[in-house]
Amino acid sequence: MFRVRIEEHPLPTGRDRDQLINWLVATFGLIRRRGEEHSFGDSQQPVVVLLRDHFLANPNSGVDASILAKELGLAAPSLHHHIVRLNECRLIASKSEGDGWRRHFLRGASLSAAIKIFSAEARIVLDLQMSLLEKWWQRNESSIQLNMPTSANQTPLPLRLWIAEPSPLPPVAGVCDLSAWMADLGLLGDRPTKSMNSTSVPVELFKTLLQRGPPLSIDEAVEMTGATKPRLTRIFDRFRASGIVERVPRTDRLSITIWAALESQYRKRGEDWLMLKGGLNRQVPEREINVIIKALNKGKLTPELVEKSLSELELKQQMLLLNLLGGRLPLGYRLVGTSPLICAESCKSRLDRVLRRLRRVAEQLEESMEKV
Repeated sequence: MFRVRIEEHPLPTGRDRDQLINWLVATFGLIRRRGEEHSFGDSQQPVVVLLRDHFLANPNSGVDASILAKELGLAAPSLHHHIVRLNECRLIASKSEGDGWRRHFLRGASLSAAIKIFSAEARIVLDLQMSLLEKWWQRNESSIQLNMPTSANQTPLPLRLWIAEPSPLPPVAGVCDLSAWMADLGLLGDRPTKSMNSTSVPVELFKTLLQRGPPLSIDEAVEMTGATKPRLTRIFDRFRASGIVERVPRTDRLSITIWAALESQYRKRGEDWLMLKGGLNRQVPEREINVIIKALNKGKLTPELVEKSLSELELKQQMLLLNLLGGRLPLGYRLVGTSPLICAESCKSRLDRVLRRLRRVAEQLEESMEKV
């Protein structure tokens, strides 16, 4: 079964063999934790030794399982675990030798060929998984603010995505199609147990995002789920790292935020400050300035009045006014794009970037191995 854990890392700066292998292993998520017992770093990890001293050193002939067990000094279950992980991400294949042992070898007799085959399979499997999103997608384009800024100004998180073939639901109470799909993509964390339940916090949050047009803020998520802010932030970060969810400014609350900033600065600094440093005379038409100032003086300024007064301004101008007033627009989370197709393309484009890096590192690693 195809199952791989992709983690995006910056390309290695050098062409050192061990550095390239460590990057490859980290990108495939083959080492979950760095053990303190390895004083020389990841170069002594069993999976690194397997790749460096056996599969890459013998790309054409492969390695007998009995030889691996002796040379690595690993127990059979441990060796089996590493072989299975490499098989699942399609770097190696195996065949029976007829003597009870199996011979393991790089697919295509080279790392570049193995990565090429893996890339094709990864895109196909991810395409299958993302096509399932359409049956749960309930957002209407009319409910989404199309003029809302995208996450371009937000620093994207490195891609962290699981890709697994669709499979039958596990025989566990409470598991639904959506929660199993989320687990396959790594949206429920490394060890999804209770999170697999259809009523768990991550699943409920994702259901909300599937139905909701405006972004969902952390405060709203706290009120909805009762979970703590740190926990919700970790959940949303997992969603964002998959390329399926983005964090954007809550422009649907722009008029309320500007109203709060106007009220606050008026009480602290007065009318003159609002006109000059507050930016009213530079951003807002004169007749609307008079309406706003008059309402402030009478204590009758409302978010609705602010929205009406600023309706002629473009979104960027309103954002600039808020910045001059010292206000800060809250952030929220939403699914990428206005349709399942756009959301899927966003996720696949993030994957393509990692696949290009994998192909480049594979070529460099083969060149490095030839020089040894």
